[in-house]
Amino acid sequence: MKNFVRLVAVFTFSMFISCGPLRTFDADTIVLADKDATRETKILYRRVSEIGKEGIAFGHQDATAYGIGWKHEDNPQEIKSDIKDVTGKLPAVHGFDLGHIELGESYNLDTVSFALMKDHIREMHKKGAIITFSWHLDNPVTNKSSWDPSSAVSEILTGGSQREKYELWVKRISNFFLSLKDDNGKFIPVIFRPYHEMNGGWFWWGEGNVSNADYKQLWKETLELLQFNGVHNLLYAYSPNIVSSEEEYEKYYPGDAYVDILGVDIYNHGGDEVFVKNLKSNLEIVKRKAGLTNKPYALSETGNNNFGEGENWWTQVLYPGIKNSGISWVLLWRNDSPSHYFSTYKGEISEEDFKEFESFEEILFLDEVEYIFN
Repeated sequence: MKNFVRLVAVFTFSMFISCGPLRTFDADTIVLADKDATRETKILYRRVSEIGKEGIAFGHQDATAYGIGWKHEDNPQEIKSDIKDVTGKLPAVHGFDLGHIELGESYNLDTVSFALMKDHIREMHKKGAIITFSWHLDNPVTNKSSWDPSSAVSEILTGGSQREKYELWVKRISNFFLSLKDDNGKFIPVIFRPYHEMNGGWFWWGEGNVSNADYKQLWKETLELLQFNGVHNLLYAYSPNIVSSEEEYEKYYPGDAYVDILGVDIYNHGGDEVFVKNLKSNLEIVKRKAGLTNKPYALSETGNNNFGEGENWWTQVLYPGIKNSGISWVLLWRNDSPSHYFSTYKGEISEEDFKEFESFEEILFLDEVEYIFN
């Protein structure tokens, strides 16, 4: 059935191309947080919205950069992925992190080179993948990691003592976004998910370390700086950690005019039953918000924290929590080592169950989303 759906999608896409996308797509009907967003960025927004109507795109953080027992540098001629090793398919959504680019370094905090990142983004973009970025930037006051909860936000807002440093940091990240170009020299549109999980206290921009007013101002000023630097190929995604109510979801929300995509991060910390309950309740909260604002939404980070457990986790835990939810994608966090991983890999306990999960019609991989437009 999934192969049949893909054939229909190919035919639809071919008809769309033959009619000329520049003539049939009215970009003016899409209003984004960046009023000067490129046409390609608006098309990405349309694609994300349409994917949510067709199914759920499967995503993985650092999917092609490294996995269990391998790194891309070991065999740079091959685009490898733990997910591809198990299913023969690449993820539809590819997540990357920009932490340490603000410091002018060549590698991010997870030892992925920014040059490799750009190469893989270009390659995956050509294949029709969705690209999303987080940014675990250092604390600008203490120069320690993102996880240093020392107060810092007020110092990087306009007039703050570290404002000049922050403007330099945003300039560096701007230069990276501006370097993402396709074979025709057009900017590759991507999703930027800054200052995530702000309702938790583990980041310097999080609960207890920043007022909600300062957080909202930081969000707005960051968008303004990026756009001042000429960056117009971003969709902006807002994603708190698990929430208990609509009021909590709204607490740090900077406003509809500054957000393009809604998200939420939910990990399996409290056991399978609690996890499924949290998925259903939180995705319902986000769905209601999405209905009011006419925005697409996603499960922007997730994974099973009980490493090496859950033989049937994909079909009996994750899928029951997300099916028929309307999310555009689900992003599993990175596969770092056998003691710290969030997706499956060859020989892992849930490998066979993941194959069954992949076969579900609602779960979409790269070859099943590359043609989705209308």
